[in-house]
Amino acid sequence: MGSRRLAALAAVAFFVAAPAVGQQRALTPRQSEAVATYDKALAEFKSILAERRRQIEAKQPLPNLPGQALYLARVAVISSYKDLTDAMPSRIGRPNKFEIPPAYFDAEIEPLIDEYSKLFDVMEAPPADAQNSPTPFKDVVDLATVIARAKGLAPAHADAAGRISLGLFFAETNGKQNVRNGRSNTYMGSFQTGPSEDRNGRRKWETIKGEIAAIDPALSARDDKEEARGHGTDHRFNHWTNVRDGLMNAHADVFREIPQIVKTLPDPIDQMKLFELIQIVPTPTRSALKSGDLLNYRVSSPTIMKHLRNNSIFAFGQADRARTSASFREILAAMWLFNRKFEKAMAKYAEIKPR
Repeated sequence: MGSRRLAALAAVAFFVAAPAVGQQRALTPRQSEAVATYDKALAEFKSILAERRRQIEAKQPLPNLPGQALYLARVAVISSYKDLTDAMPSRIGRPNKFEIPPAYFDAEIEPLIDEYSKLFDVMEAPPADAQNSPTPFKDVVDLATVIARAKGLAPAHADAAGRISLGLFFAETNGKQNVRNGRSNTYMGSFQTGPSEDRNGRRKWETIKGEIAAIDPALSARDDKEEARGHGTDHRFNHWTNVRDGLMNAHADVFREIPQIVKTLPDPIDQMKLFELIQIVPTPTRSALKSGDLLNYRVSSPTIMKHLRNNSIFAFGQADRARTSASFREILAAMWLFNRKFEKAMAKYAEIKPR
């Protein structure tokens, strides 16, 4: 009697368990490839992080552009994870502290991105003779605001220029002054300008210096002191002069468009994104502003799409990278990697300019 009862229970257990086993379907070839590609990319990312950490701690010479391999490995991880979740939506996990869409990023590897950031802090440390400011964030806001006033903006719109420019500082360097660049030997400083951009901005500043002095004599006097301080050095490693020249080179003329921009883009973070695009792809962004239909203006140049991808826009996953064109509405939406930086800028601006 007991043995028959055990046999019956075993039979029931078999039939209960059988569907669960059947549900574990074999991966499709596409899914298997996606899993293997992500695992390989993740292993390579871990490897290059460990290699750079060993080199730094051993005080070994770093290769030229030491951050480029890390950047490409990070792109590969995010890209391959997006391809994986496209093939297997069940792999989409919990939200992450970096505010990356979960379909692009596995929150379990957050510590690797923390290490990535720490390595860049070392590789991009300012030179020993860099000229820091005790008020780096306020400097950005003050300079942008007075430049906007010199361009004829009303106080409220000049304030918007200050807020937007603080976002640029965070977008370019995470709000760190006088940094170098682990991925380029050209772009340096708080606003990451090249030598020609720096010179151009300085020339433009000289043309409005008289107006600046009339609007804000104290700021003009500070500028004179910083010019004297930076005499004979690379102006890009004086925080004040690099911010000033970076704004004058790329953004000051666009400040005049702020009244219309804030109507079209009421979200302050979208405003920051647009001005960051002036930094990344200036020509099509200016054309979009002049078109009268900013959000629907499309870019299709392979060169422009390449520049966008090189700045983490449409850079992740086969579907994004297959794009051959995009509207500015789509471009702004794809700039999610900048959201956290701009949120930090907004919080810092609220400290500087409380309501």
